[in-house]
Amino acid sequence: MAKSKTKKKKKASSSGGLKGFGSSSSSSGSKTASEGTIDRSKSALTFYDYLQRNGGESNLKRVGLGYFPLQIGPNKATDIIQLRGVIALRDIPKGEPIIEIPYEMALDLGRENADPTLPATTLLQKYCTWKSDSDGPPGDKAKGDYFAMLPPYMSDDCLGSTDFFSDGAMEMLQSPMVVEETMLRRELVQARYERDVQPMAQMSSNLYRWESSEDSNNNVATQNHLQWASWIITSRVLTVQGSPESSTANRLLIPLIDMCNHDRDSPHVLTGRAMPGGMLKVVAGADIKSGDAINIGYGGSVEGNDRFIQDYGFLDAGGSKERGKKKGDNEFVAEAYKIVARKLLGKGRSIERMTVAEQDRALGALGETSLDDDQELLASGKVVKSDERMALEYRIGMKKALKQLM
Repeated sequence: MAKSKTKKKKKASSSGGLKGFGSSSSSSGSKTASEGTIDRSKSALTFYDYLQRNGGESNLKRVGLGYFPLQIGPNKATDIIQLRGVIALRDIPKGEPIIEIPYEMALDLGRENADPTLPATTLLQKYCTWKSDSDGPPGDKAKGDYFAMLPPYMSDDCLGSTDFFSDGAMEMLQSPMVVEETMLRRELVQARYERDVQPMAQMSSNLYRWESSEDSNNNVATQNHLQWASWIITSRVLTVQGSPESSTANRLLIPLIDMCNHDRDSPHVLTGRAMPGGMLKVVAGADIKSGDAINIGYGGSVEGNDRFIQDYGFLDAGGSKERGKKKGDNEFVAEAYKIVARKLLGKGRSIERMTVAEQDRALGALGETSLDDDQELLASGKVVKSDERMALEYRIGMKKALKQLM
């Protein structure tokens, strides 16, 4: 957005929302007052239009999509990626809504349960209807501008989850409990695919067609596609209570809210009900400055990295308050590792979830190599595959946490 020449115009433009960034440009972003970069790419602009058409226009005066620099390695000059998230377009006082999404805009995937593959089949069918331009409910195709913003199949986002790790990377985790749960998840996907997806795809060429093609037999969604859809469920769905008269909770994909990144120290509050006329909100738990990232706490801000590496596809390196107290790379251990370490040592509230035999087995696996050897291997650059490198980083974090707590 071009700067105004007078102070009066400049003040007015600072709260004008995304319309000032909406014109076509060869640039994909505009700098704000802080480090965030507003996303005005073609896909983002299309998504903003989608929000406007479906009752979410007011959000565009407060927030938009943006990119934030994230350091992923020791080199501050080269180990930087741009992480997409939600960015504040103006100052937002504590207690005011940051995001408000009508329930009708959310994708309701049914009642909460322990098996993500059931809602994954629903999501996959709707996604395929849009992606292949097949015959299907008009509402499914109408959500295409939102579906286009989901992490693509086999993208780096999903490949960070153990659901997609190679056998070598799984072994490098040195975590029997993570490996066994991941294998169980894969078995659930296989069973669901063979029981539900495959038979339905054989009955109708329009169901679960991944690509638009006359040769529908070669374009049916595969088991790996269902694995991807299951990961979308575990990583992006929020469980929301129904009406006050109901004791049920539903799984919702909520546009824009599900694009907020994670910060376990986020003060912001998620509220709302899964019911017609309901409004799903993120409310500011602290004052927000224009250009700030709008983050929320995944997993209720209480889960450890054993969950993050499975459910979300990344390792929690520490909340914003944690990182502010960081004294040095060798001394700092993120709380997400300590949560798991306490479980392995029989400390804290999670002790009931592991038997002594399970704890001994987990500690024994981590003892197969030393912390010094693992750190030397990581520094050597010999581990180049992303899943193997993440597995190595996970076990290093675990050993550092155990060292501090023992």
